[in-house]
Amino acid sequence: MNVRGPLLLTRALAAKLANGARVVMVTSGLGALSGQPDSLVRKLQDPNLSFEDVLALCERPPGGYGPSKAALTALTQLFARELPEARVNAVDPGWVRTEMGGPGAPRSIEQGASSVLWACRITPDGPTGGLFRDGRAIPW
Repeated sequence: MNVRGPLLLTRALAAKLANGARVVMVTSGLGALSGQPDSLVRKLQDPNLSFEDVLALCERPPGGYGPSKAALTALTQLFARELPEARVNAVDPGWVRTEMGGPGAPRSIEQGASSVLWACRITPDGPTGGLFRDGRAIPW
């Protein structure tokens, strides 16, 4: 669901996106490539990776939450190429004190949300195809 939903929704809306539209994929630091199996890293970094390849990964889940978020970042890069007039980026809000994050998470809801809102507000000539936290590029 971390990949299939965003892929299908973005594909469905692609023709309706105005010039300069923002598409923001909410990912996680657990999706960093450094924490993924080598076989998945090779697939996601393949320069010939396609939307169909990403969908195939959804059919055979690559191993849980972290790998699915890594696939979401790869999807972000595919959409950035397919939608050059839009700004398509992935944002990691960090470990946030929510029901999922728990009370011990170091970031407030406001901090996590502001990271996502930054990507919603970037200028039409801003970055695309990147991974960000708090408005700064972070390594995938």
